[in-house]
Amino acid sequence: MSGAAPSLKIHMENSNSAMGFLPAQWKLIRLKRLLKTLPPPLSDERETSATQPSPESPTGASHKRLLAFISQPFPIPALPRLLMSCSMKFRTTLMSMLACITLQTAVAQDQTKPHPATLPHPQVEPALKNIHATIAEGPFEADWNSLEKYEIPQWYKDAKFGIFIHWGAYSVPAYGSEWYPRQMYIDRDRRGDNFFQHHIDTYGPQKTFGYKDFIPQFKAEKFDAKAWAQLFKDTGARYVIPVAEHHDGFPMYDCAFTRWDASEMGPKRDVIQELSEAVRAKGMKFGVSSHRAFNWMFYVRDESFDNADPQYADLYGRPMPFLFEENAWDYQHNFTPQDDQFKDDWLARSCELVDKYKPDVFWFDFGITPKHGDSTHENNTYAEHLQKFAAYYYNKTSAKDSDLGIINYKFNAFPESAAVLDKERSKMAEIRKPFWQTDTAVSSSSWGYTENQRYKTPERLVNDLVDIVSKNGCLLLNVGPRADGTIPEEDQAILKAIGDWLKVNGEAIYDTTYWKTFGEGPTSVSTGHVSESKDKPFTSEDLRFTTRDNVLYVHGLKWPENNEITVKTLAQGSDLYPEEIRTIQLLGFDRELSWERDASGVTVSLPKDKASKFAYVLKVTQ
Repeated sequence: MSGAAPSLKIHMENSNSAMGFLPAQWKLIRLKRLLKTLPPPLSDERETSATQPSPESPTGASHKRLLAFISQPFPIPALPRLLMSCSMKFRTTLMSMLACITLQTAVAQDQTKPHPATLPHPQVEPALKNIHATIAEGPFEADWNSLEKYEIPQWYKDAKFGIFIHWGAYSVPAYGSEWYPRQMYIDRDRRGDNFFQHHIDTYGPQKTFGYKDFIPQFKAEKFDAKAWAQLFKDTGARYVIPVAEHHDGFPMYDCAFTRWDASEMGPKRDVIQELSEAVRAKGMKFGVSSHRAFNWMFYVRDESFDNADPQYADLYGRPMPFLFEENAWDYQHNFTPQDDQFKDDWLARSCELVDKYKPDVFWFDFGITPKHGDSTHENNTYAEHLQKFAAYYYNKTSAKDSDLGIINYKFNAFPESAAVLDKERSKMAEIRKPFWQTDTAVSSSSWGYTENQRYKTPERLVNDLVDIVSKNGCLLLNVGPRADGTIPEEDQAILKAIGDWLKVNGEAIYDTTYWKTFGEGPTSVSTGHVSESKDKPFTSEDLRFTTRDNVLYVHGLKWPENNEITVKTLAQGSDLYPEEIRTIQLLGFDRELSWERDASGVTVSLPKDKASKFAYVLKVTQ
């Protein structure tokens, strides 16, 4: 790993895999690392085409021994000293020579059978046949022109507020974040928690205690789907989306394409099935999220880790050569696109979720856009499989007695009219006419449960909800349960506070739409990916607008110290509100308000006692 001298120990056991990852290829990767770290040659003899080393010369002898190194199953111990005796030109040409030798060695060794865990699951091929048959039935076809005819169901536009749930085996270590499974294998300096060293100090080396070894400790013995559903209902959520499979490759449901799932290991329960029944019994819509696409790049490998062993490829993913490179940790700049075997498996898993749980919403994380913000739906290497999934899902939900399914995507994975854009820990600066969604969490430090969470205040989250709704969006708010299946008391308290606010002010949120302008006031919001930490608190001058049935709702995001607010947008003669104002009421306050309208705006005198703990709402009627 970074900063360490290159090891020459070649991991020989279980070295064959579905993509022919043979011993010679292991050695090729090691040699590449070694060559990068060597100092200049001890002698700088100049080689020309006329003076190529012969097998009898010193350099030729080195050449011969290097050939032996590649050809034999184990390395010679003196390789570093041997390479030091070679000229720089010999080193630079070594890689092309190695490639030819490696190919010959691979052909000779190709008779060894790959480990079954690295092969396509036998259920994938029949699943794909069924998927293609469903697509062929229509009405949607697997191309963007057809999928852009999609229309978002009205219930989703009206719902405004949903609950997200990140829960998996990563809640067992409860350290740092839900990316613990990845970070525990990355040995390099980073800001914040040192996952790699923490894991060694707490559990032992990654070879003897890998991420897979947390799964038996993930028992969910106190998980009560009905209690969760009741909590979310009381919070005011209209839909619930648990993570069906995170990057770690451990589905929380009965998955036909792997043995590593919550129905067979860990909890030994189909968590998604239990939640789907409980949530729908409370009258809420149910969705699932898939983060599977990033499993391809999630686990950084080294032959000293358990995740390099092909027998665990059906959890960690196949040990592809690029995952052993020194820069494998930097997926943002070194994202190798997924191959067809991986994408076919992803498609089969995604469609299985549709068939088993009939989700109203299907949420996808960033892995479906390997180049992230630089990809478009047209040049995305994942596009063909996304088109197939969307056509399958929409066709499956096209019956007259049901609503079309909803796909959430990030960046530019879909055309904006073919699905619903989701922004992670971020918002919009203005109204976005195509409906959209923000996903964020009650914690600013993690999506999954960890000790020492940094929690947001209910006031901040309510203000986020109001700001998002005023700009034609909805909020998906995440909680992270413990490994035993309980939702932390801090999470519950935040949800209860939001629910109490919605009981008073919900009519200004649910079933509303954006108005002619989203609001007024000095405070802007951050719009970049995962940028909410840059947001400044709202002030008493910051107002937001929503509307329905010719009623305008004015949301004040902070109670004014002088108990008076002027809504400049509603000034006499305003182009935005030329109608006469008949009444102004404060939601949660049963007495009349004193107000006056003139060329500077509508000035309202508020009571001394706040009607709500957080944002307040003025109901303006014509």
